[in-house]
Amino acid sequence: MTDNDCDSAQVARAAKLAFEHSQLLEASERVKALNAIRTELELRKNDIFDANKRDMEAAQKELELGRLSPSLLKRLDLTNEDKWNSMLQGISDVAALPDPTGQVSYASQLDEGLELYRVSCPIGVLLVIFEARPEVVVNIASLAIKSGNSAILKGGKESVHTATLLSQVIRTAISKTLFPVACIQTVQTRQEIASLLSQDRYIDLVIPRGSNSLVKSIQNSTRIPVMGHADGLCSIFLDASADQEKATRIVVDSKINYPAACNAVETLLVHTSVLSTIWPAVASALLSHSVTLLCDRTTLVALQSVVTADLEKLVRLSSAEDYNTEHLSLTISVLAVPSLEAAIQHINAHSSHHTDSIVTESEVNASTFCRGVDSAGTFVNASTRFADGFRYGFGTEVGISTGRIHARGPVGLDGLVTYKYLMRSQDAKGHIVGEFGSGVGQKIFKHYPIHATSVPF
Repeated sequence: MTDNDCDSAQVARAAKLAFEHSQLLEASERVKALNAIRTELELRKNDIFDANKRDMEAAQKELELGRLSPSLLKRLDLTNEDKWNSMLQGISDVAALPDPTGQVSYASQLDEGLELYRVSCPIGVLLVIFEARPEVVVNIASLAIKSGNSAILKGGKESVHTATLLSQVIRTAISKTLFPVACIQTVQTRQEIASLLSQDRYIDLVIPRGSNSLVKSIQNSTRIPVMGHADGLCSIFLDASADQEKATRIVVDSKINYPAACNAVETLLVHTSVLSTIWPAVASALLSHSVTLLCDRTTLVALQSVVTADLEKLVRLSSAEDYNTEHLSLTISVLAVPSLEAAIQHINAHSSHHTDSIVTESEVNASTFCRGVDSAGTFVNASTRFADGFRYGFGTEVGISTGRIHARGPVGLDGLVTYKYLMRSQDAKGHIVGEFGSGVGQKIFKHYPIHATSVPF
């Protein structure tokens, strides 16, 4: 065993012990810890901004050398006041949410004096690996504490100064409460992560947030369950009945609001019946925001009347691979389709099953789209950018899951709990299985439903 293996095992074991200790604390203590974190962050705002500027300066040099993408640089910036305030508000929103643990989803009286309850409980120790976005440290810490989990965090090297300081601030705040400080820990190196991915004795769930290559690498390197998504390849379909103003507003917002986000639209599907009407108007609006259009031949020909000489550089013929690409920039792939069914088939074949939207005035088509598209989020006349835990009312999110097991879509508190079964006998002699069966004198199970929202013991 190497030194890294020993250190990682200690980190993982400390996280597990902290998790076990925290299970005996009242839910109100979690709220106190979150309030303390927000207060400490506000006190250290200037220091955190200074650390973030150091990361930004180093990242800018990497960008100029061609070793960092513009989208990653944008995700790194925490000094934007809206972003900072949104992060702080997320802590308060999470604190105000109902306790996700201890909720009864099934209760039954098996026999006189024998009761069974299925109750929500924390997952355990989370290992969260992310790139660039330093506010993820705060998001994950908030959700982990509120849901009763421990978390080990590893940010990208681009955000090392910001993420390290944020973690220190969080641990300082936690130390002023009854929560064990080890419930939130950070690690710095890839070697530590490689070792932690083998700690399935202590770590219960891995959540990677980042590029396709990061997620797939994690999935292929551990026996621990992995929750996340490898791409954010979102699509919008302009139906034959689409309204022009809605189409323009929704497509433009989905593309330009935050192009580097996983919920930004990457593919626009255009019904052939609106090629000469709505599509030129939508294209003109996108071009006015300097969005590059990668068009198939049909949608390209339809733009001949709107593309002026100075805009020609923004309009190009697409390749087949463009429809499998997450651009993460002011670029969108465009394809003409003959029907709603063709649009659904294309999305299911090429999307990452993240979030897809239809612009339509037809209730029937809206219903068909939502049922037919196999994605974590299917929207009608709404921007794909709404696919976000904060906007859904989750306070914040640990990430987006495009899987089908346990959690799907933006993962908030509910996605960080599982359940266990609690049973209580109030019989003077206790209950034993041997008393039940089909023989003479044996009992049969009652299975009477119990209406309960919490466990009475």
